[in-house]
Amino acid sequence: MKDSLTPAAELAKKAKTPFPGASPEYESARQALLAEEIEFRRHMTRLGERRRALPPGPVIDKNYRFKDEQAFEVGLADLFGDKDTLVTYFWMYGPQRERPCPMCTNWLGSVNGNAADIKQRVALKILGRSPVERQYAFAQERGWRDLTFVQTVGDDYAKDLGVLLPDGSEYPALIVYRRDGDKVRLFWASEMTKEMADPGQDPRDAPDIASLWSLLDLTPHGRGNDWYPKLAY
Repeated sequence: MKDSLTPAAELAKKAKTPFPGASPEYESARQALLAEEIEFRRHMTRLGERRRALPPGPVIDKNYRFKDEQAFEVGLADLFGDKDTLVTYFWMYGPQRERPCPMCTNWLGSVNGNAADIKQRVALKILGRSPVERQYAFAQERGWRDLTFVQTVGDDYAKDLGVLLPDGSEYPALIVYRRDGDKVRLFWASEMTKEMADPGQDPRDAPDIASLWSLLDLTPHGRGNDWYPKLAY
């Protein structure tokens, strides 16, 4: 497949700067950058293909319990609804936190805008250790209408994921499950830990799932080194 693709540098020559007056230096540098952007797009496509080709993941045997939006206790399999794929995000809003994590809040805000579309293809659940009523109260405050929040019952789920620390602080976790008959299997989990971060960078996935950073990466100053979103400005 790769051999049949037109070289990225050749495709980049088809580009046209939107406004007149660009210097030869700008045109040359932009064309070289565009070739790299095309290669990056192709690499992301290959990553998606390899992700979808993963062999069956481990069966989730432990009977994790949750409380759904109506505060009914359910199991992991119940969170799928009528879908065969379940996307979950464990956010940092444990009962010890007065307010949720600003970074989780920022990401969930952008996901909320796409949630109605996402849920046409997969189940989407936001998991938290706080009572489900507390999670929905914050969602209402933010104007989130399309996210479904679920409370983890007990801390086994968070502890087994390794996202709950002894002092009660948490890490987020993005995990995708697949239904396999009457079993639930892990399909994919974000596994880029802080130990895998490159020097001078915060831990992050690739591609970056946060639209905030993806947009700022297009700007002259980028995402910066010491700026983070807040709950209010």
